[in-house]
Amino acid sequence: MSDFNSLPLQATGKPPYLLTPGPITTTDTVKAAMLRDWGSWDGDFRQMTRQLCDQLLDVANAKESHVCVPVQGSGTFAVEATLGTLVPKEGKVLILMNGAYGKRLVQTLDYLGRDYVTLDKGDYLPPMPDEVESILRADAEITHVAVIHCETSSGILNPVPEIAEVVVRLGRRLIIDSMSAFGAIPVDAQRLPFDALISSANKCFEGVPGFGFSLIRRSALEQSKGNAHSLSLDLYEQWAYLEKTGQWRFTPPTHVVAAFLQAMKEHAEEGGVAGRLARYSRNQLRLVAGMKALGFRTLLNEKWLSPIIVTFLSPQHDNFDFNTFYDRIKAKGFVIYPGKLTVVDSFRLGCIGQLYDEQIDQVLVAIKAVLAEMQIESGHAELPEENAVTAA
Repeated sequence: MSDFNSLPLQATGKPPYLLTPGPITTTDTVKAAMLRDWGSWDGDFRQMTRQLCDQLLDVANAKESHVCVPVQGSGTFAVEATLGTLVPKEGKVLILMNGAYGKRLVQTLDYLGRDYVTLDKGDYLPPMPDEVESILRADAEITHVAVIHCETSSGILNPVPEIAEVVVRLGRRLIIDSMSAFGAIPVDAQRLPFDALISSANKCFEGVPGFGFSLIRRSALEQSKGNAHSLSLDLYEQWAYLEKTGQWRFTPPTHVVAAFLQAMKEHAEEGGVAGRLARYSRNQLRLVAGMKALGFRTLLNEKWLSPIIVTFLSPQHDNFDFNTFYDRIKAKGFVIYPGKLTVVDSFRLGCIGQLYDEQIDQVLVAIKAVLAEMQIESGHAELPEENAVTAA
């Protein structure tokens, strides 16, 4: 690892690098793809939509069994649309929770008026397959299981393949919120039995915000007509209209689609999922090693760390104030992310987007300098006693 103590900081005045779970820093060529206008009804744009869907299905090896349904809006729009479309009004969902995005699934189902039960593991541990099996065996009314692939409030990568095996063996249907994982964590629909996998343009494919998408088992979508609670979030009708006309039902984010196709091209050129995972994993290892050298501690045990984002405990020092810490790091060219935990103070550093060794080393320089400016000798912090056994 380079000696980040001797590296120069990024010149001020340049757009800061985003160490967040999305939006992320994109290439100039992805941004440039948005400079042309497209007619949403035009044959060229309809072909772009078809290309987008085909390429996403290819990444998941899902063309034989699934369809791709894009939907305007953020990833949360796509999650709500998928749940509202696939879960019938008399259905019941087991929600696997270990962070803020699992809790958002609960909020969504509350709005939808769908029945659910939860397995809440707090902020530190993943839901385990044997726990899922026990709940499913005890409750025959459960029709679906919903899980977050990478819970970015903590950075934990959940054991989705093992959970999926239990779900399908017990005859239930799996919905995966893979917002921050798909594109960098391998997914093979012929080996991972999911009814839906949801993600968005501005995560591991390194596009810009503006649409989400759901890869849905064709047979499940065909059975979902009439389930949806919403006109604009009805993925059955969105899919049916796309199949009939090649167009989105309502005005699509044309510039975002163009940028995403460029991002998909660059994703393939980097080596696809394997190439992206290799770079993000290298970023994470370099970042964690550098932060530990500054005294910081990760929230999670290292075996649960994802290559997407890492949560660090805030320094236990009287001089530490997150807003000051954030502003000073931003002034040096980097945007970090606040924590989203209730038990301990924390902040998050993302590993995705256009980040390489140079940027990881430079953000470590920035953090070291900010600690000195704030007269904080070390980033050290301790977890509450009840959580110390589960975290690194």
